[in-house]
Amino acid sequence: MAKQITNSQLIGEIGEVAAKGRFLNMGFQFDGRGRLEAGIDGLAEVMVDGVPLAQMIGVQVKATDIGKYANEDEDGFTYLLRTVDLEYWRISNIPIILVLYRRSDESFYWKEIPRDFSVEQRKLRFNKANDVLNIDAADAIAQLTVPKTGHGYYVPPLGGGEEALVNMLPIELPDEIYVASTPYSASQAMAILFDRDEEPRFDWSIKGRTFWSFHDPRKECTRHIIDEDQVDVIDTADIALHEDRDEQNNFAFLLKQLMRHQFRDDLGWFKETKIFYFLAQAENTSRSFKYLATKNRTETDVVKASENKKEPGQISFVRHHAFTPRFELMLDQWYLILSPTYHFTNNGFSPHSYPSALLAGKKRLDNNASLRGQVIMWHRFLSGSEAGDRDLFAPEPSTAKVLKFGPPPSVELPTTVPEKAWSSPKPIVVDDDDDAEESKQEGLGL
Repeated sequence: MAKQITNSQLIGEIGEVAAKGRFLNMGFQFDGRGRLEAGIDGLAEVMVDGVPLAQMIGVQVKATDIGKYANEDEDGFTYLLRTVDLEYWRISNIPIILVLYRRSDESFYWKEIPRDFSVEQRKLRFNKANDVLNIDAADAIAQLTVPKTGHGYYVPPLGGGEEALVNMLPIELPDEIYVASTPYSASQAMAILFDRDEEPRFDWSIKGRTFWSFHDPRKECTRHIIDEDQVDVIDTADIALHEDRDEQNNFAFLLKQLMRHQFRDDLGWFKETKIFYFLAQAENTSRSFKYLATKNRTETDVVKASENKKEPGQISFVRHHAFTPRFELMLDQWYLILSPTYHFTNNGFSPHSYPSALLAGKKRLDNNASLRGQVIMWHRFLSGSEAGDRDLFAPEPSTAKVLKFGPPPSVELPTTVPEKAWSSPKPIVVDDDDDAEESKQEGLGL
């Protein structure tokens, strides 16, 4: 019997060749992987003016000769991913996109494969207007290679000029710090304070039987865990600007403890995900914060109770604005690097059992303007610059502000970052319309 190349094999090969041509015309390098591929047909490399940047995107091409996709209409269609492919892509250390090619109309569509998928979420929804693989998609695809974590983040210039905001707040430290000897370890000291009748405070650090704090421990409950005749007051710079990395880590821990204490009336600390989040003031009740954005005054729900659409009057979950903190010393200046995120609870207090899907859905709605708005909002709150307009925050805080925060630095970019390059493709979409509207409003006036 004569050997035969099947039509499916031919269409697959034609699709890969066509995809390579499309990427080359868009300004990418494209290298096919040949026969020994298990779910990635090729690598697209980002180039700028013909200069390769060693920034790679994995590409899987699915080709068809003729016919409609599932649920296809004039607006879009759906595509069901194979579980085995998802498991393979999940462990990738580079972004992966799916490219669909239809020979009959020479159409190309693309979607990013989400990192936070679940096995139950295998259906991608393609929009025929927004998900076309052409030159207009080049910036959005290149953006996939840009990390949004680290020592601040910004999208590199991809395409007349703008100011990029960096997610770093400079910290103004007190001039002096208290150092005392203690016979206790940190855990022993905490147990002692818990056993006392006085309200405990934990804005201190103990290492090697040495106690550090920005408050005088002799005048507070902490007098029970130190040697009161062994207290010194020294320049903060002697400890804060230490060159040893371990000492810097110890000071960063002290700053985090101080921050937890200083903002304890408004912010909670969720140990499991290591985030600060706005506290609810009542069960199943939203909480708003008014602040001055770059140009206009705006308001956002820092705690938002979301109603169950299937059961009106019932609260489905409560979303809290939050951020992941990191304290870093750079050029003799300490910074709080904050990465905006969200915390989810059942009623404002008890942690939600399945927050990952809710977080993924909300993150997909965030764009450049909303993230910028969140950084500004957090600066306004942490710096106390909006104290006169805080509505539900009207009561005076119980703790004097020891840590003070300056405005986030900005970087002048020579060209404007296209909004498409910030907006992540929405691969699995069933989102709250109210959340979508809020994300747009968070960017107003920026």
